[in-house]
Amino acid sequence: MTLALIVVAIAVPWPTDTESPPLRERFETPAGTERVPVDGFGEFLRALPIRAGRPSVRLHDGSLKARQDVHAAVVDIDVGATDLQQCADAALRLWAEYLWASERRDGICFRFTSGDAARWSSFRRGERAVVNGNSVRWRRRAKPRSDYVSFRRYLDSVFRYAGTASLARDLRRVKQVGEVRVGDLLLLGGFPCHAVLVVDLAQDKDGQHFALLAQSYMPAQDIHILKRPDHDSPWYPVQGGVVQTPEWRFNWDRDLYRFHHAMCEP
Repeated sequence: MTLALIVVAIAVPWPTDTESPPLRERFETPAGTERVPVDGFGEFLRALPIRAGRPSVRLHDGSLKARQDVHAAVVDIDVGATDLQQCADAALRLWAEYLWASERRDGICFRFTSGDAARWSSFRRGERAVVNGNSVRWRRRAKPRSDYVSFRRYLDSVFRYAGTASLARDLRRVKQVGEVRVGDLLLLGGFPCHAVLVVDLAQDKDGQHFALLAQSYMPAQDIHILKRPDHDSPWYPVQGGVVQTPEWRFNWDRDLYRFHHAMCEP
């Protein structure tokens, strides 16, 4: 299923421009490489709509991000009107959108930083999180509603109470950098913290991988494809050791994580 068909089927408010090409058409792979085979989440990410040209990155309130030198392109997906969809939240949003679009909605669940499960199936029944310090209880506070508007409200509640720390706890570690997949995260869950998402991968004949990375940041802002510092190409070599993005430094060997379908299990 292409993203265009997904958008029609679930009536999401993105992309805002029907002429936004999919990521796989916007970015050519480095010379001598080919895209690696993907399915599922990887296929979904390769179909993300990319705004034409190189527009500015804007914050949730419409103002400009202070730095406009870090991005190669902007993903054509809404940010929301509040300062919630930040770094880890952007990755969480795309995973949830993938599950929604692929009709795996009953499996949409994340855990708050407190460890409490936040299930879409509970939210759509009208249950809402009542948070008191580290105590979370779910109570019926609204009428049942299972449309996309309610789903976005659910995601905002997850953005509010989950983040890099909870994802670092609940995602699976990728122990070998050579096992990287489209959809994996480079994630630091401490304080300070950040996360960027691998949205595409290419490989040469020797098995060397190259990745496109996407991020949001603080304050909440457009999801954007990162430039590679001091290089014309936005493709990052995937190799052991440090990877320096325009605004953060990660380590391929210890900071690579993966979403999975049992994130709310003990």
